[in-house]
Amino acid sequence: MSHHLFRTFRLAAISLVVAFFNFPVLCADQVDDLFLEAPATEDGGAPAKAGGPQEASAGATSGWRGFSQFELAHTPSGEDHWSKARLRSELGRSGSFGQGIKWKAVGRVDVDLAYGHEDDFYPAAVRSDKRSEFAWREVYLDLPLGNLELRLGRQHIVWGEMVGLFFADVVSAKDMREFFNQDFDQLRIPQWAARAEYFTNGWRAELIWVPYVSVDNIGFFGGDYYPAQPVLPGVSARYNADQRPDRKLGNSNYGLRVGTLLQGWDLSAFYYRSIDVNPTFARQFVTPTSVLYTPRHDWIHQYGGAVTKDFGAFLLKAEAVLTYDRHLPVSPLSVRPDGLVRQDMIDYALGVDIPFLSESRLNLQYFERAHLDRAPDLLGERREHGWSLLYNHKFAERVEGEVLWAQSLVRNDYMFRPKLIWRVQSNWRALFGADLFGGNQNGFFGRYGNADRYYGELRYSF
Repeated sequence: MSHHLFRTFRLAAISLVVAFFNFPVLCADQVDDLFLEAPATEDGGAPAKAGGPQEASAGATSGWRGFSQFELAHTPSGEDHWSKARLRSELGRSGSFGQGIKWKAVGRVDVDLAYGHEDDFYPAAVRSDKRSEFAWREVYLDLPLGNLELRLGRQHIVWGEMVGLFFADVVSAKDMREFFNQDFDQLRIPQWAARAEYFTNGWRAELIWVPYVSVDNIGFFGGDYYPAQPVLPGVSARYNADQRPDRKLGNSNYGLRVGTLLQGWDLSAFYYRSIDVNPTFARQFVTPTSVLYTPRHDWIHQYGGAVTKDFGAFLLKAEAVLTYDRHLPVSPLSVRPDGLVRQDMIDYALGVDIPFLSESRLNLQYFERAHLDRAPDLLGERREHGWSLLYNHKFAERVEGEVLWAQSLVRNDYMFRPKLIWRVQSNWRALFGADLFGGNQNGFFGRYGNADRYYGELRYSF
């Protein structure tokens, strides 16, 4: 073990001891920037189920809550390297001002020692982006107004919850610097928003306004999971930083969702007008053998819905979204100036969740994207469909295993994520697993074939 790696583990151990005594380190290169005039460069767990203000407001007052965890990951594919040695500490508190007015504030700090150790592997922009970071996870007020509940501030707005991938959850931005490898409660990026929910006669209505938009964080070119675009042989590619939308009211997002419970069927439908949280890569040929890509975010509008029904032996879930005016990449051979074409599409997923008496759970999903007016030079097929399987089994009271397999049926690429979870004590958890990708190198999963990694995690919750 090299001197640098020994120093990495030593610093990590010291940091974990500090976190155990609830003194999280607050050094950061990046600060979440609601109050800045220009934006800076920038989770299925239980905390992510923030479906409405009433759900996260249980209990008028509580003490400090949070966790500290150390995550270590090694990537043997391609050029062997350490891809993560991160200490993550999250600390928050909630309380009440009386008369039903409640508040919550949660902050998170990351310090990743791998990006100091691997200074000869990652570009400087990637190291600076990942070395340390602070973000507000939730900072909001809950105000009751009769049948109306109002939440103001930084918050999670979750409109869909399928396994492994996102469909109807269109409001959530995501931290894509590790693709979908993080738990969804950690992967989701909250929005600064005003949200009102109204309840009457078995119906619920939710109106949201997002004046300062958060979009997906894809990091910088050279990161393990940066979504690099396909190029022609002999053509080199460079990437600009993500062009995030200006923080002005003219770039506000807004949406409406309604739902009801009808004879055991949980039904919801929504409309959302927004700047797309997903980036599209505009192309510019600088020379015949050099191309420059610029990630940008365009205006789209979306109609969608979700349905859930418990049949006893299994749980049925389905989500669908109709998206207008999303820009998508075309073939590298296309003569379109920016390499993009406007498309309308439907994304949907259908899944069943089957519990077993032996403390096991099986989830099966079919998903598809259908382009309604597919351009002849579109990089994607008219129908892009696939399937996923998740199986979870509890071996003992404190030990369980889980495997997730997701595969495209068009490009034959896949994502495979096995893991073992050991709940050492009530507030200690250890986790070991792998994130593996393969198949077609131009596929949604297969393009990360050189980013396979094996990891371990130790978490202390308080």
